[in-house]
Amino acid sequence: MRFRLTPRETSFYDMFAASADNIVTGSKLLMELLGADSAARAEISERMRAAEHAGDDATHAIFHQLNSSFITPFDREDIYRLASSLDDIMDFMEEAVDLVVLYQVEELPKGVEQQIEVLARAAELTAEAMPNLRTMTNLTEYWIEVNRLENQADQIHRKLLAHLFNGKYDAIEVLKLKQIVDVLEEAADAFEHVANTVETIAVKES
Repeated sequence: MRFRLTPRETSFYDMFAASADNIVTGSKLLMELLGADSAARAEISERMRAAEHAGDDATHAIFHQLNSSFITPFDREDIYRLASSLDDIMDFMEEAVDLVVLYQVEELPKGVEQQIEVLARAAELTAEAMPNLRTMTNLTEYWIEVNRLENQADQIHRKLLAHLFNGKYDAIEVLKLKQIVDVLEEAADAFEHVANTVETIAVKES
């Protein structure tokens, strides 16, 4: 850790932790979606939308703090990138739930539950990691594991695409389901972006 003579604004750490905790809430709502009927899915969608709005508020709070702080705990560009990537995760999760409801999908294809399980695990790891930004400790295993999970998500996504194009579904259903599994894949990518940004910050601060 580099020695600094100037004080630093430390509220960023709490705000990043709050943003990550909100993502855990979103991942749990995704898990609920799997076994829910159409009526329950609509209610889950409303809760997910509220969680996404809370995520937006957390992101805006970070940006406001960034713009009003003279001294920041690490590079401004990295703070912006980290906050934006966390916000992207919530956006993608909310979009996936919204699409399931809007498209009135009766049954999600086998393999989507694996996608969501990967996202839930990545959410837990991210929430555990954010408080460690304060000390820059115990972070290496976090970004290694999230990168491994993203590779796993890629494999699941490819298998899902192969399943969707095997002739079982009609063309319109394929389009609907493909958009949903693609958005879930984007959420996995966003988790990796967060992990890569944390790694960049840790390297700079070491």
